[in-house]
Amino acid sequence: MLRSSVVRAAATPDKDTLGSLLRHYTGAGAPLSCEPVAEGLLNHGYFLATTRGRYFLKHHLDGDRAALTRQHRATRRLAMLGLPVAPPVADADGRTVTVLDDRCYALHPWVEGRHLDGAALTRGQSHRLGALLGLVHTALEQVMADEPHPPRPPCADAGADPARTFEMIDELLALARGARPRTSFDELAEHRLLERRALLERHTHHRPPPGTEPAAGWVHGDFHPLNVLYRGAEPTAIVDWDRLGVQPRAEEAVRAAAIFFVRPCGTLDLAKVAAYAGAYRSACGADADELAAAVHRVWWERLNDFWMLTWRYQLGDRRTDPQFPAAAALAVWWTREYRAVREAFTR
Repeated sequence: MLRSSVVRAAATPDKDTLGSLLRHYTGAGAPLSCEPVAEGLLNHGYFLATTRGRYFLKHHLDGDRAALTRQHRATRRLAMLGLPVAPPVADADGRTVTVLDDRCYALHPWVEGRHLDGAALTRGQSHRLGALLGLVHTALEQVMADEPHPPRPPCADAGADPARTFEMIDELLALARGARPRTSFDELAEHRLLERRALLERHTHHRPPPGTEPAAGWVHGDFHPLNVLYRGAEPTAIVDWDRLGVQPRAEEAVRAAAIFFVRPCGTLDLAKVAAYAGAYRSACGADADELAAAVHRVWWERLNDFWMLTWRYQLGDRRTDPQFPAAAALAVWWTREYRAVREAFTR
């Protein structure tokens, strides 16, 4: 499943651009320095120091002002409810999106913190993380009550089509086998593709039927360790709301756990998953059946998902290569330990 298109390059804003931008904001000061800190598919981020403070400057590459305004409105409302978010700074006219030379920018307060994955979290912190995501989902339901739901793709509720997956496997196998010079990554990719094809042939009949998706609602859309900042032992900010949208909520909980709590060997820390999932269910009222359905659908999604190999072989983007060994092994392990994984999310 391809996540997005090729990253569009964007140069660091020059001093004139930064000066023009900051003049929209009361009390933001004049620019001193601007350093890239993040480069994503939907935005580029910069640490911006001014004569009056420190900021996170976000250049939104897609330029969808309506979506950005919706995201900003959501985070401002969530902040009012006490959730750890970093809403954008409003300019002198109350706007949170500034357009310069057809580029969309947003200015956020700089938040000090660090990223922690599941290995660095205690079981208690894992419990609190699950409770936080449950609170995010219930709070979004409240603050987005007056927002129209964005359209969903026609296939959004259908499980991945294994026929298309087999075609993708053949395409990627040809690219991995033809790579020159051939590396250990190419050999691993070939092994995992062949392995996954055999797994899918055995499990095709487990494709989730239509109508089995869990309840949909507003979700963060990209809840993982790089989008949660910690100060000490507690989360200080949930960032990067670019994928805010309406999806099955329990599926976001399962996807997040599969990223937070995956070990380098491709297994999940099921004790921490259980603590996280129990707190999530309590915080948002999701029952065991809803989580079981989400586990099945996300497992099927992972079994059919080759986005990291698509990035490498079709887009020439190798940024996710380090994540591939664990992610590929997880799909195999999850299939073998399906009942144990489901139990961790539902007990």
